[in-house]
Amino acid sequence: MKKVVLSLFLIAMVVYALVEYISAHSSRVSTNTPVISSNTDMEITETNNVGIRRGNIAPNFTLETLEGETLSLSEFKGKKVFLNFWATWCPPCRAEMPDIQKFSEDEDVLVFAINLTHTEDSLITVNNFIQDKGFTSPVLIDKNGEVAELFRVQAYPTSYMIDSNGRIQYVALGALNYDLMVKEFRKLK
Repeated sequence: MKKVVLSLFLIAMVVYALVEYISAHSSRVSTNTPVISSNTDMEITETNNVGIRRGNIAPNFTLETLEGETLSLSEFKGKKVFLNFWATWCPPCRAEMPDIQKFSEDEDVLVFAINLTHTEDSLITVNNFIQDKGFTSPVLIDKNGEVAELFRVQAYPTSYMIDSNGRIQYVALGALNYDLMVKEFRKLK
């Protein structure tokens, strides 16, 4: 009986600690630009503000690709862009990569797979994964996690669909399948 009571007490303490941690962490995040999971048909309020909410202009960033080429998001204004934050150790990220590859082949979209390199064992692991999967879109290397922090990525994978005006139109926390990618992409301007 003592073991059951002790186990319940420990579980309650862990739950309490998690709730406190999440509450404290979310209160530090600015309410100006919260991440919104956009898996609904909510109305988008378009602004000229730079931010990570639907309707905001996506923040610019510059990263290197696996091949060493430097790319900036601002270079691609006028194009529809799909940003995907991922890591090789993340099972949902790995699972959605074939759908992202098919999506990039079937639609007129620029796909940027932003690897959370600061969480990886090595770039060799990333490169081997990309080669093994035959992924052809640019893989951008976020060595220090600065771009992930800029976009407040807290779930893996996280994806953003950006219209040709540079405005975020869709945000997904978690893996997407091909059909949902196409459905949301076709809503972009």
